[in-house]
Amino acid sequence: MKVGFGYDIHPLVKERPLILGGIEIPHNKGLGGHSDADPVCHAIMDALLGGAALGDIGTHFPDTDDAYKNISSTTLLMNVVEKVRQEGYNIVNIDVTIIAESPRIGPYRSKIVSRLSELLNAQVSIKAKTNEGLGPEGRREAISVYAVACLEEST
Repeated sequence: MKVGFGYDIHPLVKERPLILGGIEIPHNKGLGGHSDADPVCHAIMDALLGGAALGDIGTHFPDTDDAYKNISSTTLLMNVVEKVRQEGYNIVNIDVTIIAESPRIGPYRSKIVSRLSELLNAQVSIKAKTNEGLGPEGRREAISVYAVACLEEST
């Protein structure tokens, strides 16, 4: 078994859609970034890459490359899943914690779990926490995500 850890944070900005775990969530702000800025997918990608000792998403998808401008993070996630599988690993499970004051994640949790489980063909857990008004998440300036991936060598 191998374990990988991922983290990502993006600022909340106007005039962008809010994408979390491949799902568009209605909100007055979205997340700023080079791709669609989905921090759930980004944290999962880093966790998967870390577990397989394959570097990080910046190495594979640099934000200086226009090929990744506004690209769907689920497209990038599927690329990472393929890399991990080519290295001889199966994804056992993914555990994600989203830190956001707003929007509330609860109403969208099952959609996010369903979408990611389908993409990863693995068990996915999504938890949501507020930051109790502290830090950029607490001030509603950003959303951050932590992810852990468990991989097993394929037989």
